[in-house]
Amino acid sequence: MTAEPAGAPLLELEGIDTFYGQIHILQGVSLNVREGELVCLLGGNASGKSTTLKTILGLVRPRAGAVRIAGEDVTTRPTSYRIARGLAIVPENRRLFAPLSVLDNLRLGAYLRGGGEKEDYERVYELFPLLYERRSQLAGTLSGGEQQMVAMGRALMSRPKLMLMDEPSMGLAPILVERNFEIIAQVHAAGVAILVVEQNANVSLSIADRGYVLQTGRVVLADEASKLLAHEDLRKAYLGR
Repeated sequence: MTAEPAGAPLLELEGIDTFYGQIHILQGVSLNVREGELVCLLGGNASGKSTTLKTILGLVRPRAGAVRIAGEDVTTRPTSYRIARGLAIVPENRRLFAPLSVLDNLRLGAYLRGGGEKEDYERVYELFPLLYERRSQLAGTLSGGEQQMVAMGRALMSRPKLMLMDEPSMGLAPILVERNFEIIAQVHAAGVAILVVEQNANVSLSIADRGYVLQTGRVVLADEASKLLAHEDLRKAYLGR
């Protein structure tokens, strides 16, 4: 495993052990994301990716280990506190409020801050010009790719320090997956740190700085994205080569 970059992490998991009942799901998982980084967490079904994300968000509490946000131990803190500390989630399948307009979905992203300001909307519309055009359209009538833009825009409205993205390629056609990750790269280039939880290793690593690979609840690989793309075991397991 490669040496970690310098600087205090925005997010750090250290020695996480998580159980569902008596089933040991995460076993000593450690990872981190630093300011300005785009990090991907890769793994197949039942690898522990979803449980890792739930542990970060406080939906599942580990039996051992620590979760830190900007150096603060939040292991016993509720999800609302972690969101207030700078986390934002773009959930799997977007989970928009379908009967509400695009604009209303964006407004909800700034709810914890008491509402969005003009510059928040301008930032989102600069990244996603289509959302300005569709701001009055019901979110449920948008295409999958357009809904993904709304989900990312909604997360940005909270001014996050770190955006968590759960399976952003899920349910999208291959051409939309590529476009979606171009948009994720745009958001990252705008200064937002991102943790992408994904099965699609090729497209994730193509835009990431670093990556971790989970297998049956353990981190089995961690390195710079370019090195992981060239890793023989990863290529066989995830890239079909």
